[in-house]
Amino acid sequence: MDGTQAIADLTEISSQIESVVLLDGKGAVAGSTFADDAAATRFAEASQALLDAAEALREGGEPLTQLEAETPEGSVFVLREGDRLIAATTVPDPTVGLVFYDLKSALRAAEDAKPKRKPRARAPRKTTKPAKDDA
Repeated sequence: MDGTQAIADLTEISSQIESVVLLDGKGAVAGSTFADDAAATRFAEASQALLDAAEALREGGEPLTQLEAETPEGSVFVLREGDRLIAATTVPDPTVGLVFYDLKSALRAAEDAKPKRKPRARAPRKTTKPAKDDA
């Protein structure tokens, strides 16, 4: 499924998510719930900056893959898997583990939609017929 469909499925199953944006491996918006592309891009850039700022506070180790920032109005979730990113805003006091699970599922569903290389066609097998006995 594509990014738009993955986000539609996500918002249908998760009542806690209010807005979401999905970035493809090149950093482009692959889908969002925002009314216009400019708003989606601003939210995506702010989410990436938030994740980068949190990562800069750490001292080495593996790259940061997920983050939740809580505010009185709700939370911001950012999840990175490889070079793809998904970010969402939620209602106040969300079920954190469930939101991360739903975001990971949407990100993977969108990944599964990427065109995969077709396997090479195999050459037909040559079969040899056993010689008939003329008895």
